[in-house]
Amino acid sequence: MKPGRQNAILEIISQREIETQHQLLQALAERGVKSTQATLSRDIKDMRLVKELGPNGNYRYVAGSRQEASGTEQKLRTIFKESVLSYDVAQNLFVIRTLPGMASAACSAVDAMEIRGLVGTIAGDDTAFLAMRDNEAAQALYHEIEMLF
Repeated sequence: MKPGRQNAILEIISQREIETQHQLLQALAERGVKSTQATLSRDIKDMRLVKELGPNGNYRYVAGSRQEASGTEQKLRTIFKESVLSYDVAQNLFVIRTLPGMASAACSAVDAMEIRGLVGTIAGDDTAFLAMRDNEAAQALYHEIEMLF
């Protein structure tokens, strides 16, 4: 139910200039999607919708970009860049060596990046292990990390 409603919201705001939650509720109702204002408000927050100035001079809802939505993510990327000493791949495991005490921060940064194929992270003091779904995902992460540096 929630994914269907949120997909409908994205379709609506991409096709029409929606300025208010009330307009969005009406547009959802026109599509046969029932919602309350409280639920809609939570959806807007979860989906990180923002208001931007439209071409007609009115503010409208748009899907915020992932980069704009999370200043924390950018901070974590900076921590990652400043704390990682080396990294390597061992089949589907990605191993990161960090400054002492920084492996946990590096794992937080990786988790915030929402990397495709990442199954989980484990941090020690200066070493982090990233379990990737398969060898190809580990290699893809290696290349993504190279671009980060």
